[in-house]
Amino acid sequence: MYVTLSAENRPVHGLLTAHGTTIAGLPTLVKAGQHLYREGDDVERLYQVSTGVVRLTRMLEDGRRQVISFGYPGDIIGFPADGRHHTDCDALVDTTLVAYRRAALDTGEGDPELHLALLEAALREISAMQDHVMMLGRKSALERVASFLNVLTTCYGEDVDMHRRIDLPMSRSDIADFLGLTTETVSRAFTTLRKAGVMSLDGAQTIIVRDPEALSEMAMGDD
Repeated sequence: MYVTLSAENRPVHGLLTAHGTTIAGLPTLVKAGQHLYREGDDVERLYQVSTGVVRLTRMLEDGRRQVISFGYPGDIIGFPADGRHHTDCDALVDTTLVAYRRAALDTGEGDPELHLALLEAALREISAMQDHVMMLGRKSALERVASFLNVLTTCYGEDVDMHRRIDLPMSRSDIADFLGLTTETVSRAFTTLRKAGVMSLDGAQTIIVRDPEALSEMAMGDD
């Protein structure tokens, strides 16, 4: 999940053939806090998130962490780099995934429609990643946080009393490491959005967006 990916471009739940049927894969369950794979592991399967949320991270040599992305339902994760995983992947909550053999991407072995679907998913991820990098270089801290919340609430939130509500399984430090900010800066941005009446908190991890239009405008850099 990248903060530049719009709701209209979200992948569907389950890879679909041209006939609208779901391509079979192997179901996989990862408990909260457990790793699906680690950086450097050989890539044997690709995964599409069915339920739950996973976190993809990399560690620098000096111990600093970068959150590369979050995997939400519909996202496909685990694309190889030189045949190996280039991130760690752990579950933030109990997560179910559908696993597909890597050979289906490399050679189209067994099902050409699955090969095409995975290839298209890989191309979407590359495009979204490029947009994400541009966002990190050009948007202010407040705009980054607003973009993050805007995508999450638009794509995965629920309507509650004329507002949008979503539970965040990630910590403030996770959000900071994803957006290239400090935890303190993320907390200040939350406070700014709350004082402006754009959102409110229901506990530490539940966000209620009270003015979706204003949040969208702030994400785009409009005053």
